[in-house]
Amino acid sequence: MSSLPPLTRVAVFGSFHRGFHVLSELLKGPLAQRVRVVGVATDDVGSDHVSRARRVWGYPHTPAEEVMVERLALSHGLAPYKGRVKTDEFYHLYEQQWRPDLCITATFGQRFDARLFELPRLGFYNLHPCIDDGWPSHYAGPNPFQALLDNGSDHVVIAMHQVDEGFDTGRLHALSEKIYVPAGATVVDLHKLTSPLAAKFFARELGKMLP
Repeated sequence: MSSLPPLTRVAVFGSFHRGFHVLSELLKGPLAQRVRVVGVATDDVGSDHVSRARRVWGYPHTPAEEVMVERLALSHGLAPYKGRVKTDEFYHLYEQQWRPDLCITATFGQRFDARLFELPRLGFYNLHPCIDDGWPSHYAGPNPFQALLDNGSDHVVIAMHQVDEGFDTGRLHALSEKIYVPAGATVVDLHKLTSPLAAKFFARELGKMLP
C-alpha cells in the first residue's frame, strides 16, 4: 500500500497575469505532484460584479488577457466559475464539490465573506503588492501598483496574507524579496513583471505548508 499523503485540495481565485502564473505553478510546477486544483474562479470582465474601472481592467489590455486564466483552466479539464461568489449557487459548489484545503486569490475582483474564507483548513490567502512599510500596508486596496507608482517607489514586494473581513488586512504570512521597478513602468507593466515571481513565492510558501 502507498504511504503517500493525499493531495492537498487547492482552489484558485485569479485573473490576468498573476492568476495565470499562480495557476500554472499549481498545475505544471513542482507542486503539481502534491496538490490537486479542485476549482478555479476568474473575473468576468464584462459583468457588473467586477469593479473594472478601479482595477487593472481599466488599463489597456488585450482580449486574450481577459481570458488567460479561463483558457488555462479549461485546457486542464477545469470549468472556471465566473459568477458572483457570495451566492447560494457558489456556496454549494464551494462546500460540496470543491471542498478546498487551501485557497489563494491572485487578482480577483470580488470580496469574500466568512463563510468562504473560514472553510479551508490550511487557510485562505491573497497575494498583494506593497512595500515593507508595516502591516497592514498603506498600499491596501484595489489598485496598489498605481499607488506605488504615484509615490515613486523604486521597488515592490508581494505580501502573502490571510483573507478576512477587511480589505487586505488579514494576518501577514510572508513577504517576497524586492522586485525593482524600471523607469517609465505602467500598472500593466508591473503586473507582467511581478507575476512570475509572485507565483514562485507563493509556491515556495505553500510547499512549506504541505505534508
